[in-house]
Amino acid sequence: MLQKISTDKAPAAIGPYSQGIVLGNIFFASGQIAINPATGEIEGEDIVAQAQQVMKNIGALLEAAGTDYTRVVKTTCFLADMGDFAAFNEVYARYFTENPARSCVAVKTLPKNVLCEVEVIAEC
Repeated sequence: MLQKISTDKAPAAIGPYSQGIVLGNIFFASGQIAINPATGEIEGEDIVAQAQQVMKNIGALLEAAGTDYTRVVKTTCFLADMGDFAAFNEVYARYFTENPARSCVAVKTLPKNVLCEVEVIAEC
């Protein structure tokens, strides 16, 4: 049975999708961008500030699903510019301390022209 995860501590979905879904004991989070859920605005001008907001949003979704960063098994990271890779990794490493499997790709454009987006899969 699918359980939809929703929290006001992370940005509301900006399209026809859920913030996240739990199937059995696995949580699948939709990609998170640097939207501050309190204001609905993009948080930060640079990759460090935006990545920090993304991580806050992911943390809120993980909590709503009854899990946390230590139980993340896979991430997919999207960067608008691979030149931001090192700075993004510095922020990423503070949160994903268990070193889950990961893909990281550069993309042409992200929603709302943000600099990064991250999605996760975690055990609940």
